[in-house]
Amino acid sequence: MKLSSADLDVFFDERHQTLASELERAAPEIEKAAAWSGPGDARAQAVARAMGQMGLYEWVLPRTPSVDVRALCLVREMLGYVSPLADAIFAVQGLGAYPLVASGSAPAEAEDLRRGDAIAAFALTEPEAGSDAGSLRCAARRDGSGWVLDGDKTLISNAGLATHYLVFATVDPSVGKKGITAFWVSARAPGLEVSPMALGIEHPIGRLALRGCRADAVVGEVGGGFALAMKTLDSFRVTVGAAAVGMARRAFDEARAHVTKRVQFGAPLSDTQLVQAHLADMLCDLDGARLLVLRAALAADRGGPVTVPAAMAKLVATESAQRVVDRAVQLLGGRGVVHGEVVEALYRAVRPLRIYEGTSEIQRIVIGRAIARGQA
Repeated sequence: MKLSSADLDVFFDERHQTLASELERAAPEIEKAAAWSGPGDARAQAVARAMGQMGLYEWVLPRTPSVDVRALCLVREMLGYVSPLADAIFAVQGLGAYPLVASGSAPAEAEDLRRGDAIAAFALTEPEAGSDAGSLRCAARRDGSGWVLDGDKTLISNAGLATHYLVFATVDPSVGKKGITAFWVSARAPGLEVSPMALGIEHPIGRLALRGCRADAVVGEVGGGFALAMKTLDSFRVTVGAAAVGMARRAFDEARAHVTKRVQFGAPLSDTQLVQAHLADMLCDLDGARLLVLRAALAADRGGPVTVPAAMAKLVATESAQRVVDRAVQLLGGRGVVHGEVVEALYRAVRPLRIYEGTSEIQRIVIGRAIARGQA
């Protein structure tokens, strides 16, 4: 796969071109680790370890307060192309670890996280607090010099794989969002119980039950957790679009290869005008999405307003990727729905991207509100 091309150089600096070349060389190793036939938990650990050995986590835990969003987009596009499982683990390592840098915190595990010897998770979502994160109920109370947490979290990616959780809890429900605080919690902490959840895709995810669970440390300031969570999500939301582009690009390549080789009625399927029309729509969706993602990533790296461009990039890229993958399944016909086929796996893997880190509906609200206020 090729991550950048001459017509997109306007978005990248020389360091990004160097990174793109490095990622192209690394892609087969990630795909090999993800294809290992061991049990799911062991495979996820192997993939997480491989990314650490390649130094990929340095991009989500930089040594400066800001991330290189264009670099993250290149990494996630590659991972989305070769392994949605690897992309999910990498993304949540970023969500869980980046706040340590953004807040100025420096737990002892920071270097372990960079090497992949430690894995983080971002524990924000609760049974009654999904898109409305400000209404979370997980509570934190002082106990001597530390904090004790009680509550429940659900749909927490990297659960079971993570060695540490960034848990958001309220220290004072009466002040709403201003009471939300981020806590660093060891997976071995007494009072923390992790229960796996089964999805239609291979993805480490589960529930957390915190019952008198002692936190290792506060991340950032007491009461600053909601702002920290939103800053983190804003920084990484654009990259969800990049992962979607990677998945869509893989689906497009698989479909193009199939219709070129598959002969029906005496000619390759690619000679059929209707098939060509499908391919044309797929490529337009794919490249349009990538341009929006890179525009938002460039704006973020330049320090400009990013909320609306990021919302547009995530909305368009994930919805477009869904269409591209769906068309790929259609073009492969019966093969497209056989378990184990690349496009069948992508069909299941691409769907959650329209939900996590802000649903498509939430992105439309963000964009629409900005239009109504004359901000877009």
